[in-house]
Amino acid sequence: MTAIRSIPDLRYKIGIGLIPKIGPVLTKRLIAYCGSAEGVFKEKKSRLSKIPGIGERLVDNILNAGNLETADQEVEFITKHNISALFYLDDHYPERLTHCEDAPVILYMKGNTDLNREKVISIVGTRNPTDYGRSLTRELVAQLAASYPDTLVVSGLAYGIDICAHKASLKNKLDTVGVLGHGLSLIYPATHRETAKEMIKNGALLTEFLHEAQPDAPNFVKRNRIVAGLADATLVVESGEKGGALITADIANSYNRDVFAFPGKVNDKFSVGCNRLIKTNRAALIEKLEDIEYLMGWQKSSAKGRVVQKELFIALTDDEKRIIDLLKDSTGETIDHLALKADLPVSKISGLLLNLEFKGLVKCLPGRVYQLI
Repeated sequence: MTAIRSIPDLRYKIGIGLIPKIGPVLTKRLIAYCGSAEGVFKEKKSRLSKIPGIGERLVDNILNAGNLETADQEVEFITKHNISALFYLDDHYPERLTHCEDAPVILYMKGNTDLNREKVISIVGTRNPTDYGRSLTRELVAQLAASYPDTLVVSGLAYGIDICAHKASLKNKLDTVGVLGHGLSLIYPATHRETAKEMIKNGALLTEFLHEAQPDAPNFVKRNRIVAGLADATLVVESGEKGGALITADIANSYNRDVFAFPGKVNDKFSVGCNRLIKTNRAALIEKLEDIEYLMGWQKSSAKGRVVQKELFIALTDDEKRIIDLLKDSTGETIDHLALKADLPVSKISGLLLNLEFKGLVKCLPGRVYQLI
């Protein structure tokens, strides 16, 4: 994918994310009311003030010309450095993130990878891993590469498990994405700069922050939601009692995504977080790739031929037939993927799948993956 060059409405797409005291949810509401990012900046003050959640107090923030001036500087930077700007309504924006209400309105990507591939997994953990944690990470990534070479591995380019996952991915020729807590004018920590350069060639660096944004602590908490939202599942390798990996796991759970964790010794301080996630049913215990395959429904099925026979004798609506057709050539699909392929709302897809389950044509696998019986 080539970088998005200077296009007429890019300054507005960037500028709308710079409006003070208006987060992603309210920003998307503004765009919906005004029809486009550009329309927000060109809307009359009187109409803006009537939009729910805006009122008189935020109108001046919206119409502040400084937002677009800053946006123009960012357009210049991303154009010069071959950086892609991914707006939430654009085709190249990560489809999985569109189902997360608080996802960024715009992302900046340095690299050339597909964020919408079939299998995406996030790997996170402590910044102070043991040999056990590093070994688990390397072995799992190697197994992923051998069995599913198109898997995209996501992490945060931080010390510890993050950088171990990135390096293992590169070694095994898997694309890997580092989600940053700062802008693309720098790399933090600096010791990971060489790895980051390799990732740009075999994956990408991704951030929601302007290029001059510094690695401030609150930024890393914000970026955790992107790490969780980009993937179908988040894997926690090692974690202490507190830490960013646990925050990411909690966010993934709030997004209704799968969370996995490797267990550790009961008295190991670097496994306290993982053990607690498992104990409180906030993560499924895994020991090897086969566990993820089972929980995500990645196993190949040889039963799909039988459904064709059933279909001859069961009355199906046009939408139900469309779901059956989509599942015939698949080993399993999530509701989100089916909604995207069928161009139907997730709520309607959910009802259709329930009807098909009652008719004995579809089954729900662990990981909320649907497959023909």
